[in-house]
Amino acid sequence: MQSLGASEMNKVMSNKLMITLYIFPALFLIAVLIIVPLILTGYYGLMDWNGIGSMTFIGMENYINAIQDGAFWDSAWHSLLLALFSTLSLVIYLAVSMILASKIKGADLLRKIYLIPMLLSSVAIAQLWIKVYNPANGILNTILRGIGIENPPAWLANPDVVLYAIFIPILWQYAGFYILIYYAALKNIPESLIESARIDGANPLQIAYKIKLPLIMGVVKVTVVLAIVGSLKYFDLIYVMTGGGPSGSSEVMASYMYDLAFSTNNFGYGSAIGFLLLIITLVVTVIIRKLTASKEDIQY
Repeated sequence: MQSLGASEMNKVMSNKLMITLYIFPALFLIAVLIIVPLILTGYYGLMDWNGIGSMTFIGMENYINAIQDGAFWDSAWHSLLLALFSTLSLVIYLAVSMILASKIKGADLLRKIYLIPMLLSSVAIAQLWIKVYNPANGILNTILRGIGIENPPAWLANPDVVLYAIFIPILWQYAGFYILIYYAALKNIPESLIESARIDGANPLQIAYKIKLPLIMGVVKVTVVLAIVGSLKYFDLIYVMTGGGPSGSSEVMASYMYDLAFSTNNFGYGSAIGFLLLIITLVVTVIIRKLTASKEDIQY
């Protein structure tokens, strides 16, 4: 079959009907899988509904109750704490990536090891860390007893530490993902720039801070948004490890929404919580984008 020339291709791409036909399948999937469910979630939030029977329209009552619900704001605070810890952990991931990109011995092996958690399901990771945190014979408390700590905490049963105990496997789970992104960005930096800096007398710390970091700052900004948005909607590992307990001390917005909708069959209220989660995530994303926007981005 004869291929189209440049002029024929330009003519086809200038045809609005052809453009519409090309993008329609993607737009259709986005509408069916994303936009319509979001609209339905907001609509269900206006109803008193158990998820099976008939629905009763109650207006904004679910949303008002959610705003006045202390448990919802506690779960929102926990999600924000997870977002904060995830953002701070990016500094560690970036430092590890710079070390791996500096041609140290065994860097390829270490990079593969860091990727292992990405290959495991969240349920498998949760079960692994439940064993680690086991108060009687878990490896963590065994080590603590071995160094002289007589009564180490029951990590997943203590309301004061459970939230932070859960953060560790979450951050461990996604370490390889962010390290891989940073590593790829660092490898795209021209080696001639690094060599010029070395010739000028720059030490490794100066090269990392004044040359490498500014050149990959666009990637860093993207990972900040990914870490925050991902943390706000995080659910699976927390639900498997603690179910939001004890007494809601590890509840996050997504797990609170799930409990309301599927454990107590309050589907209308759970939908309202889910829609508020969407709004909070969008607001936080816009704020982060504004705070991290460069002068070029603003001008654009």
